[in-house]
Amino acid sequence: MKADIPTVRSLARALGLSHTTVSDALRGKGRVDPKTVELIKKAAREAGYRRNPLAGAVMSEMRRSRGNTFRGVLAAVDYFEADRPSNTASFHRELLIGARRRAGELGFKLEEFVAGQGGMTVQRLDTIMRSRGIQGIVLLPLWQRPDWSKLEWAHYAAVYTDYIIERPSLHCVCCNHYRSMTAILEVLVARGYRRPGLYVEKHRDERTQRRFTASFRSFQENTPGLEKVPMLITEARARDEFTAWFKRHDPDVVIGHFTETIDWMKACGARVPATHGFASLNTLYKNAPCAGLDQQPQELGERSAEMVIAQLQRNERGIPRWPTITTIPATWTEGPTVRKAPR
Repeated sequence: MKADIPTVRSLARALGLSHTTVSDALRGKGRVDPKTVELIKKAAREAGYRRNPLAGAVMSEMRRSRGNTFRGVLAAVDYFEADRPSNTASFHRELLIGARRRAGELGFKLEEFVAGQGGMTVQRLDTIMRSRGIQGIVLLPLWQRPDWSKLEWAHYAAVYTDYIIERPSLHCVCCNHYRSMTAILEVLVARGYRRPGLYVEKHRDERTQRRFTASFRSFQENTPGLEKVPMLITEARARDEFTAWFKRHDPDVVIGHFTETIDWMKACGARVPATHGFASLNTLYKNAPCAGLDQQPQELGERSAEMVIAQLQRNERGIPRWPTITTIPATWTEGPTVRKAPR
């Protein structure tokens, strides 16, 4: 029969000490004789005791709030980037709605922190979170490669809500971009489109390790009856480049991120959806009604909170030995910019 998991109280009973003395010695608090401290730590090691620092933060917060369901605080952490496109704010907002909702259902609060401005360095953020007993972090997506290596990761469990983080290597939750592109193409082909064209900015594609373009190319090459329209990959949104590409290759449906593309198509003589179609890769960015993909940011936020809380409950902190990527496919959203589904 498996032995009971050692606790502060079981160690205290075995050593003939008060549980307060044992607790203070293991936490390095109070005025416990150094020889007693060493005795307690040696007994704890031999018994296989592992302290759960979340418990102390929970009890402290419960005493302050007088609540009986509170379990802890999660930090939603962002970093100020001057070059980040303004439209990403809507994606962050939806992520936070989902993460806060799911955290609340599981007994946790979610609080937002932004480093990189107003004197909030990463080191200062680390100090604040540790002083408040915050050990669970949901890292919001960054436009450039994220670097959170200056946090003292031995104290935290975390999830990054995007592809991919290497400094440090953490668990990730993100949209399944490859599968989502395949799904959008299957919908369009079923509606009779045979010359789909992809228009995407280079940096947006690189942030997902080129999953959108890889999926598009694979679908082109393995779907009978499709005409291969070259992809348009630009450094930035560029109307002149798009116009030249559109007139030269005449895709019957354009797949891209932003609805301003519809106006550019119409300026070239397209009648949407009568002669040409448009489908958005992220309908959260739309400035006009359109069909396309809902990348499920609230669901991503919910799953992120769940994963962080699960790590805390398993007493898993620090950089994981085997970081994982959890993906959620986007869903198709109907709109007036493509042909209607055949009955």
